[in-house]
Amino acid sequence: MRPVHSLCLVAACGGGAPAAAPAPSPTASPSLTAATATLRAAQVNGTTLAYRVLGDSGTPVVFVHGSLGDLGDWDAQLAAFAGTHRVLVYSRRYHPPNPPQKDDQVYSPMLHAEDLAALLLALDLAPAHIVGSSYGAYTALVLAQEHPELVRSVVLGEPPIMPLLTGTEEGDAIRRAFFANTLNPARAAFTRGDSIGALRLFFDGMAGMRGFDNLPPERRARIVAHSFEMRREMLANREQYMPPLPCRDLGRIHTPVLLLSAERSTRLFHVITAELARCLQSDTTATIPGAAHAMHQTNPAYYNQVVLRYLATH
Repeated sequence: MRPVHSLCLVAACGGGAPAAAPAPSPTASPSLTAATATLRAAQVNGTTLAYRVLGDSGTPVVFVHGSLGDLGDWDAQLAAFAGTHRVLVYSRRYHPPNPPQKDDQVYSPMLHAEDLAALLLALDLAPAHIVGSSYGAYTALVLAQEHPELVRSVVLGEPPIMPLLTGTEEGDAIRRAFFANTLNPARAAFTRGDSIGALRLFFDGMAGMRGFDNLPPERRARIVAHSFEMRREMLANREQYMPPLPCRDLGRIHTPVLLLSAERSTRLFHVITAELARCLQSDTTATIPGAAHAMHQTNPAYYNQVVLRYLATH
């Protein structure tokens, strides 16, 4: 069995009510922001990836965004992490500001993991800590499986590994409901040319509530700007888009892994994370209090402190 670590923060060790979010790390430098780092582009693995690098010293940390996301999703992490690490944020293939590339590739964590592997090598940033959110966490886990030599540790924020739900009656019922109420209707909407309807279905399904129509206009506009990549996701072959990661294979991963849960995310993600912890034979977990699925944005101060403490020991 792999070594077991623990991170006793709030519900991570079975504690009670969530504590107030801690203050940002004292190492944070407010001057280190996206505006201070040049937006660059790298040609790797047959695609163009926009990226920024901040910080001049320390071990590399790479942030991998989720669906409907891009490198700007991590703005609340830059100052906190760039004071002690070399930070890479980038936009995955098909995501803005990358060009809307029409290629013969299938949107999958395997494709995005290979893109990231090539980017790490091109920028000489390996081995790196890989911090992923949602589908970016799916990508990070596949990278650790396929290219462990490039990865120092992995931080996973609720990867949507739907096949892990099939092991229990409750989990499979949740999975089938998510497909029936979110993924299948969103795919149908894109197929008939209703991009706004598809984006609404996906956003509301991930949040577990109707929220798209109540967003500020600028937030809705940003989501609409991701229509190209979301269409690629929803129309992708499902077995490649959400491939099974067998429990026995996950148990062979020796890279240190921190699993993060958001207190206010849906039951679907809590069940997946619990199964992932079982398969990885790891109790290195933490719950971000008061946070929704995009926990790095909805409670960034607490999220940053949890992750920085973990990276400091790995």
